[in-house]
Amino acid sequence: MDSLLNPGSRIFERADPRAVSEYVNQHVGTHCIQLPRTGHPQASLSHRKFGKLDLCRLSYGGSVHVTSPALETIYHLQLLQRGHCLWRGRGEEHYFVPGELLLINPDDPVDLTYSDDCEKLIIKLPASFLEQACVDNQWSAPKEGIRFFDHRYELTQLDGIDSLLGLICQEAQAEHCIPQLQDQYSRIIASKLLCTLANNIRRETLSESCPSFGRITDYIDEHLKKDISVEQLAELAHMSPRSLYVLFERKVGTTPKSYIRQRKLEQIHGRLSDPSAKVRNITEIAMDYGFMHLGRFSESYKSTFGELPSDTLRRHH
Repeated sequence: MDSLLNPGSRIFERADPRAVSEYVNQHVGTHCIQLPRTGHPQASLSHRKFGKLDLCRLSYGGSVHVTSPALETIYHLQLLQRGHCLWRGRGEEHYFVPGELLLINPDDPVDLTYSDDCEKLIIKLPASFLEQACVDNQWSAPKEGIRFFDHRYELTQLDGIDSLLGLICQEAQAEHCIPQLQDQYSRIIASKLLCTLANNIRRETLSESCPSFGRITDYIDEHLKKDISVEQLAELAHMSPRSLYVLFERKVGTTPKSYIRQRKLEQIHGRLSDPSAKVRNITEIAMDYGFMHLGRFSESYKSTFGELPSDTLRRHH
């Protein structure tokens, strides 16, 4: 994985750690640093974006203390290359050494102290990307989000992950690596982590562990006149709201709320177009389906069907 150190990916060389920290905050993960009281550490950083991943090789050049309440929407894989790094969390502590992998969940507090010669490779994965991997593989993620149970791993004991990370670092440095290939590699590492490291997802297929997408849409159609929340649908599907958004994007190319709104408009259009349907006025049917702002309803209807609801009603009744 030394290829990340070539000139093409080097952002800082023997720089002020505060400047490096500011860059890390923007691209890799929010944190604070506390510098040692003596000396003048010189930091170095290499950074590459690769598909959905950020690859970062970092050294602060001194005994820097790094803290963060939580990474919130990202996961970190931190592989020690040189030196050591003291990790503290949930009443535990461990000195990470070269060849060990630290995994940080989005809700984990971060408390790390680098040795003077500490250098690490950091792989940043968005939480939404792991959710997408679950949907792609038809696995079920809990509503509270995906969580890995262990923080420390010996890289040599993780079947194939070291080779995969090395290949990704090599491809990230390639002069011509097309975006589609980067995305494929990114999906592979997400699926590999979910299959290899202990976590809280269920790897039964969606058809076994939760209602099919068809059942979700059937539920929507049966309750169109009610206020259907994303939380209700997530509960029905036994998945997190974030996974539900990913599922709808994959299946119908839109959000659950937009899909529900579209189905309501289609139902109203059907009733206005049916000569046998007893429709007294536009206001009544719009409010029946939860459209309380009639001006916005008419605009949405016209942008969808090319005419105002009153025009549809006039032509068919």
